[in-house]
Formats: sequence, C-alpha cells, structure tokens
Amino acid sequence: MIAIINKEIKSFFNNNIGLLISSIFLMIFGLIQWTTLFNLSIIESGYANMNTFFLIAPPLFIIYISAISMKSFSEEFKSGTIEILLTKPISLISIILSKYFAVNILILISILSTFIYPITIYFLGESIGNLDLGGIIGSYLGLIFTCFSFASISLFSSSITKNQVNALLLSIVLNFFIFYGFNLIGDLINISHLSIILQKLGSQYHYDLISKGVIILSDVIYFISISILFLYLTNLKIQNKR
Repeated sequence: MIAIINKEIKSFFNNNIGLLISSIFLMIFGLIQWTTLFNLSIIESGYANMNTFFLIAPPLFIIYISAISMKSFSEEFKSGTIEILLTKPISLISIILSKYFAVNILILISILSTFIYPITIYFLGESIGNLDLGGIIGSYLGLIFTCFSFASISLFSSSITKNQVNALLLSIVLNFFIFYGFNLIGDLINISHLSIILQKLGSQYHYDLISKGVIILSDVIYFISISILFLYLTNLKIQNKR
C-alpha cells in the first residue's frame, strides 16, 4: 500500500498539471480572502474571522478534489495498467484505499497551506488574539471530514469511465448534489419533518454543525459512512469491469 501511495503522490508533484491545479486553487482562495474582487474579503467585512473561508471552501474543494482525483482509475483503465496493478500481490480494496489515502494526503497538504490565514487574522484584530479559535478548529475538522468524503466520491467517479473529463464532471455533479442537493430539496418541501430528514442526508447539514464547534459522534459517523459507501461502490465497479 505504501508503494502505491508514494507513487500517486510523486506522480502528482512530478506532473506540471497537478502543481498548476494546486497553485490556481490556492490563488483563488487568496484572491477571495484578501482582495476586493469578490466583495468577500476579510478587510472589507471588518471582522477578524474565518467565516468567508469556510463558506467558500466546500465548493472550491469539490472542484479541486475532483480535478486531482479524476485520473486515479480512469487513466489506469485507459492505459491498461489496471490489469498489471491487479496482478500484484495486493488486494483490490488495498489498491483503492491506497489511492484514497494518497488523495487525502494531498488534501491535508492543501488545507495545511491555508493555516496562514488564521495566523494572519490572529494579529489583524483590534486586539491581538481576539479570535474564536474553538470555532475555527471545529470548522477545520468539519472541512477535513467533508473533503475526505469528497475524495471517496471522486474515486468512485473515476472508476466509472476511462475519460478523465467525464470523471471530473461526474465527480463535481455528485459531490455538489450530496453536499447541497438534499438541503435544496428539503427547502422546497413544505412538510417540516420530511424536510429535516432530507437535510440530514446531505453533507452540508453535518458540516455546518461541526463548523459551529459542535462535534457530535453522529456527524463524524455520517462522513465515515459516506466514505465507506463510495469506496465500496468503487470496489464493486472495478470488480464488474474485471
């Protein structure tokens, strides 16, 4: 497993496209956070908080994770290397988990690179240190769990098609639906109990709770369940292709 994880990470950093995607992703975050281009900057809001960042993070990470995951299996199927990989003395689920862990490591590196934001904001307040650290830590945990679930969905999308662009688009659609879709449907339904149930099926509901610093076991289990479900579906899809 470690060999595959290392291979995937090295492949990403040795690939100019991968580095370009990461650079563009971080640049967009910086532009939204610190410039007046999108009217969402911290300077304009007048408050030393990370609300803007955690509001825009999920949709941006959906696109980013879909982009870095799109070739995980689609490229293997297109080039035929999946057959060679499957003949190795390693189980299919171990191969899937290796690629999943590799994507998650890249996600964590990207999230760690944004830690400069709370550090900067810490010194920007009217009084230094006037920052809701508990809320920020909770929001980062929520973002990490959410991104891990995005990664599992993206790997599943990559296992469906040989075309990387199709994998990218499918991943974006599925992730957006699971994160925002149930909430939107719930808002359209006038039956309160059914609306609440639908909202709880979506990732946004659980992300928002954790972001408030309320870390409940059920929310953590939700994200773990989503990841396990789509990794299992990925396993089934590859087995069927074999």
